[in-house]
This record gives sequence, C-alpha cells and structure tokens, in this order.
Amino acid sequence: MAYTETTQKSWFTRIKESVGGVVAGIVFIIIGTWLLWWNEEDTFKTAGAIGEAELVTQEVQDISRIDPALEGKVIHAIGYADTKDVVRDSLFGIEAQAINIKREAEFYQWQEHEHSETRKKLGGGEETVTTYTYSREWVSEPIDSGRFKDSSYQNSNKTLANIKDETFWASTVKFGAYKLPDFLKHRIGGAVPMTLAGIDTASVSGVINSSSPQRLIHIQGSTVYIGTNPGSPEVGDVHITFTQTPPADVSIVAQVIRDTFEPFTASNGYTFSRLEMGKVGSTKMFEDARSENNMMAWIFRLIGAIAVVLGLSTVLKPLSVIADVIPILGTIVGAGTGVVAFLLGLAWSLVVIAVAWLRFRPLIAGGLIAAAVVLLWLSYMRGRRSAQA
Repeated sequence: MAYTETTQKSWFTRIKESVGGVVAGIVFIIIGTWLLWWNEEDTFKTAGAIGEAELVTQEVQDISRIDPALEGKVIHAIGYADTKDVVRDSLFGIEAQAINIKREAEFYQWQEHEHSETRKKLGGGEETVTTYTYSREWVSEPIDSGRFKDSSYQNSNKTLANIKDETFWASTVKFGAYKLPDFLKHRIGGAVPMTLAGIDTASVSGVINSSSPQRLIHIQGSTVYIGTNPGSPEVGDVHITFTQTPPADVSIVAQVIRDTFEPFTASNGYTFSRLEMGKVGSTKMFEDARSENNMMAWIFRLIGAIAVVLGLSTVLKPLSVIADVIPILGTIVGAGTGVVAFLLGLAWSLVVIAVAWLRFRPLIAGGLIAAAVVLLWLSYMRGRRSAQA
C-alpha cells in the first residue's frame, strides 16, 4: 500500500525560498566556471604528458632480467603478471594463489521509493503530493528503515550479518624479473568467480546475528548465502560473492626504477603510466590514453555547463515565482527564463572554455568565441520578444 504526504507552501514562502536560493545559484555558477577552466587546463597538460611520454618510450622485449641500462628509462613491455603469494580472506577462510580476492556483499532490505507531483494554486501557492512505496530489494548497504515515512515500515529492516566489501591483494606481483608497484598492480583486471571450498563456518558464525548461525550458512558456487532459504530470500538475508584475479598477460608503459616502476613525470609536472590487459602495442596504448583523456574532457565540460545552467536557472527562479500569482503566467515566465538560462549558461561555458583555450589552444579559441556571441544574440532576441509580448 502506498503512503502519501501532502505539503502546502504559500506564495510568500516560495518567494522567500527562491530569493534565498539565489546565493546557491551563484555558488553553482562559480563551481561550474572553475570546473570548466580546470578541465581545459587538466586536459591540455594530460595530453602534453602523454605526448612527452610517447617520445621517450623505448620498446623492451626481454624482461626476464634486471637491465641496469634501463634505469630511469620509460619503457613499453609485454609480459606475464604473476604471483606466488597465497591471498587469504581470514573471515571466511578462503584463499587462492591470485593477484587478488574480492569480497562483495549484498543485503535483502526494504527500499523506500519516492514520487512527487506539484501543482500551482491561484494566488501563487503550491501543493505537493508525495507518494512513498516500498519494495524488497538486494542493495549494497543496509538501509536505515527508522527514517521511512510510513510508520508501518519503520524499523522493518534487519541484517543477519554486517559484512563489508573488501579486496585482498598479493603483496608481490612479478613482471618478469621486475616487481609491479601497487599503482600498476591495482589496474590488473580479468576477475573470475571463485569456486568456494573449505569455508571457515565457525569464524563466519561469529558475525551472524542468530542463536543458530550454522544453519543459516549456504555455499552456492562462488557465493556464501546467509539466510534460511536461498530460494526464498527474507529481509535481513545476505549474500556474499567472491571473485579472484588470476595471473595474466599485461602490457605496461612506465619508468624503470631499480627492480620496479614509477609513473613518468613530464616537464609540466603531470605524470603518466599505463597498464592494459593482454598483449597491446605501444601505439595502441597511447591512442587509448588520448581517447580516455578526450572522453573525460567532454564529460567534465558537460558537468560544468550543467552546473552553470542550473545556477542561472536558480538565480532567475524568483521571476517565475512572482509571476505564479497567476499560475499560467508563472508557467510562461518559467519557460522563458529556462530558455534564457540555457542559452546564457551555454554561452558563458563556451566563453570560459574559449578563454582557457586562448591560453592553451589559441588557434581554436576564436571559433568558440564566435559561437558564444551567436548564443548571446539569440538570448537577447528571446528576451526582447518576451518583453514585447
């Protein structure tokens, strides 16, 4: 059964809140502007570090012995990431000769879902009806049901065992005669499900909240299930999945330091190193690095522009709230300010990027400035038509 909650806001309360939100809007604009500037600088310098590393990288075919001539050199090498260490999860008594063992837990819990509908009232007031529904789901963290809105679901969650996610690493991973440092070791992928055997049920029983913990432990393939019946989960049940990362072929680009590696430091202070799974040539590895750098640049440009647009929308919000004394008028003003905020926010974002590029990419900056001018003109024309209307 759904639970509903209705709240009312007067016109004066909404005006007060919207005016107060102007400060938050300005903060969003500042954060978005800073993010856009930082992103362009970071992208440019990262690209510079990648290019500089590529120029000094040398191919190494034989990594079966430590070569003193490679000391301080940036190398590209392909080899087998191997370990003789036995990695162990002491809580469950699970072990394997692997690069790592990863434990991931999920909990069967009541989950609260919220859906709100808001309608404007004549005179500028606002009514919001919020509907709360509840369902049982597997989640990554226990949920505090004491905060649920519906009292019939409050404190309905429990947990048979509070198991944390954890990854256990081999202390030594060899790459031929060299040793992989943590920053490269932790990039090794290729995890596969473990076949569980020899679970230390006595140790696990100690963390289960039950008077008869042994009967609640079930082993299914790569999963330890804690509950009465794995086929019919109940609130509080936990299942823990185990994977291991076996030795594998990897390709690296890094700077040799004695019998291990460290990131290459470019002249601009940025560092570069890379590990990819399998046998990958240096040209492909540097192309992949550039592609990732460009992709992250566009992601941060989008985030920065959205922050600026949201900030401007919040700054302009009082105009539509004031006009909401007649709901249809407030809707029209809100649509107009939304378009203006979008155009101005996009134009401002392009200006910030262009100014950053004047410093880092001067040849491309002119086109962005021209685009920003067009958007500002469109915003001006939109405002002029709205004023005439």
